[in-house]
Amino acid sequence: MARECSITGAKPAKGHVIHRRGMAKKKGGVGRHVTANTPRLFLPNLQTKRIWVPELNRFVVVKLTARALKTMTKNGAFRTLKKAGLV
Repeated sequence: MARECSITGAKPAKGHVIHRRGMAKKKGGVGRHVTANTPRLFLPNLQTKRIWVPELNRFVVVKLTARALKTMTKNGAFRTLKKAGLV
């Protein structure tokens, strides 16, 4: 399975970590200098959950983010899954 939320469609995002060296001028140093720009991935907070859907009278296993889980709690499992096209 891909690292993607079934409901929100959140995927890993590319970014960079900026490596700095030196002490800030504020603290009595000669200043901070960027020494490297390292690529990294920002991964979504994915959870695999087995959710009971009373309207279907069965469990549904979905891979979703913590944010999608909050949305599902607020709006209801069936309504959220139906809007996402999973039911």
